[in-house]
Amino acid sequence: MTAVSTVVFAAADLSMFGRDPWWLVIVKALAIFVFLVLTVLLAIYAERKILAFMQMRIGPDRVGPRGLLQTLADGIKLALKEGIVPSGVEKPIYLLAPIIATVPAFMAFAVIPFGPQVSVFGTRTPLQLTDLPVAVLYLLAISSVGVYGIVLAGWSSGSTYPLLGGIRSTAQVISYEIAMGLTFAAVFLYAGTMSTSGIVAAQDSTWYVFLLLPSFLIYLTAMVGETNRAPFDLPEAEGELVGGFHTEYSSLRFAMFMLAEYVNMTTVSALAATMFLGGWHAPWPLSLWSGANSGWWPLLWFVVKVWLLLFVFIWLRATLPRLRYDQFMNLGWKVLIPAAVAWVLVVAAARVLHDDGRPVPAAILHIAGMLAVLVVLVRAPRLSRQQKEEADV
Repeated sequence: MTAVSTVVFAAADLSMFGRDPWWLVIVKALAIFVFLVLTVLLAIYAERKILAFMQMRIGPDRVGPRGLLQTLADGIKLALKEGIVPSGVEKPIYLLAPIIATVPAFMAFAVIPFGPQVSVFGTRTPLQLTDLPVAVLYLLAISSVGVYGIVLAGWSSGSTYPLLGGIRSTAQVISYEIAMGLTFAAVFLYAGTMSTSGIVAAQDSTWYVFLLLPSFLIYLTAMVGETNRAPFDLPEAEGELVGGFHTEYSSLRFAMFMLAEYVNMTTVSALAATMFLGGWHAPWPLSLWSGANSGWWPLLWFVVKVWLLLFVFIWLRATLPRLRYDQFMNLGWKVLIPAAVAWVLVVAAARVLHDDGRPVPAAILHIAGMLAVLVVLVRAPRLSRQQKEEADV
């Protein structure tokens, strides 16, 4: 967007990528790995403390100052426990499933931009491991592969409840990845590029959370379902499935599933920040400062946005009860997907008009987005009442 308030499309410049020396690539990869591991450790501790505060409890307060080392102690405890492999499992797949769930969660961060170009030991490089002309499709593919770990874990365990958890996970992926993919489609149609750095650059003046509000709200809902978090934690519903897909896992293998869950939370939060919240761009009024979007400061803005979205995950867990399975499926197929398809058509029309030389004022998208949200808010209660009436019959 520009000051003219019209829809502007521009191709992404990827010439800065692929030029780093080998040692810098290793440094970047290690930095991303350390960032994700530390974020997981802090996120688990923060979740326990925030949930305790919301439920008028104390939370962890024994290991380390104010319980700060409790997550590390739990990780060491899990590592030292005996790894039990039940009889009757499909052993190769059973052992491979935690790896399949964990590795793609880390791989997705390869194309996430943390900041602009900076100087690292005298070498100018972007704060991003790499970028692709189709980075958005890469992210969708990687997130899809990670869910196979959950599905295969449930199937290979040779037990009823893990199998049901795996089946539920399959249904979640089919339902909510469609909606998530449609929100991505609206973003790269509007930005005119599928590269993550190009999408961030296109939000230099106006963030897409304002221009593509329906896509942002649909993505927020889909990202909770995609990560199996409350109120969509149906694959591991302990009240119905004992522990769900990871019931038969213990020791480090169980820890890997927990690690994958929190890394995926960080990944989808980083994606939301990249696609809709301006990426590493400073929020207003900090953006008025000329140096806010240069140097290492953008890294701070990006991390703050990620943590705000992680707080949303925790807030939802403390606030909302788990949905019934039929409610969950109806929300995905009857509300999110139709709304996402309709909004993609609106954005595609704006793109076609732009290509024909008739730029669309940004105000029209603002108004259309708010109207779409209002329609969904009116439609959702009616759908809920209809479901209740059908259940009573």
